[in-house]
Amino acid sequence: QSENVLGYFVNLERIPNSCSHLTNHISLKDTEILVNISMAYYRVNISAYNDAGESPRAIYTVPELSVTDLPGQIHVKSQGTNAVVTWTPEYNPKCFVVDWGTGKEDMQMKIITTAARNFTLDNFQPYKLYKIMVHASDVCQCESFIRHEKTFGVTHFYSVEGVPRTGPANVTILNITKHSALVKWTKIAAEDCLGFLQGYRISYTDSSRKKSAAVILNSSTTSYHLTGLKEKTTYRVQISGFTSAGEGPLTLSQPFRTPKYGTVE
Repeated sequence: QSENVLGYFVNLERIPNSCSHLTNHISLKDTEILVNISMAYYRVNISAYNDAGESPRAIYTVPELSVTDLPGQIHVKSQGTNAVVTWTPEYNPKCFVVDWGTGKEDMQMKIITTAARNFTLDNFQPYKLYKIMVHASDVCQCESFIRHEKTFGVTHFYSVEGVPRTGPANVTILNITKHSALVKWTKIAAEDCLGFLQGYRISYTDSSRKKSAAVILNSSTTSYHLTGLKEKTTYRVQISGFTSAGEGPLTLSQPFRTPKYGTVE
């Protein structure tokens, strides 16, 4: 039916947008549009229209952006269930916009027009990862700041960290020789870490229950090469994740046995 289309309506909706129920309403003939937006969450609604009226809307949420070269640093200090957010701007815009929450479904927003470079957030829940964004804008009217804001900085924050509630998943043992084996696992999901995952602790126990010294690996590691194993011996690997609050539960591998000669097929 595209030959009957006269144009398109595009609504750009910031999430959240506590100061206005209005969205940025754009009418155009083309099927492409370039918009400059901040790193806040946005929802795009697109509909087509002709002489008979307007079509149903196609709804698209802009994916989260991961940018490491933002101009400013945000610092967060916990005070019980509250947190004090501070930042040092490179210039003095007319206002800052602060977003915070655990995800786009529960983000909150506050426009700060005072000269203060800090903001106190309240009602943080323990063991939950919060995202805090600070945007700068030289236009602070409710209907206008969306297209003018630029993201100053983004940080993540736990008011209280806990230990991981699970260990890593899918522990598998590969490339078994009489003196070595490769251990692989799936990283602990972010929602199960309950704090900033600092790394993994891995060790192994042989059939006589003799346990090796633990090896500490960084949180981005998902494999480790065991060496110094004894031939013709059964082993089981133990892996746990840890945060600043401590170590989580162990994941145990299936037992594996080193051969007397060569490699296990």
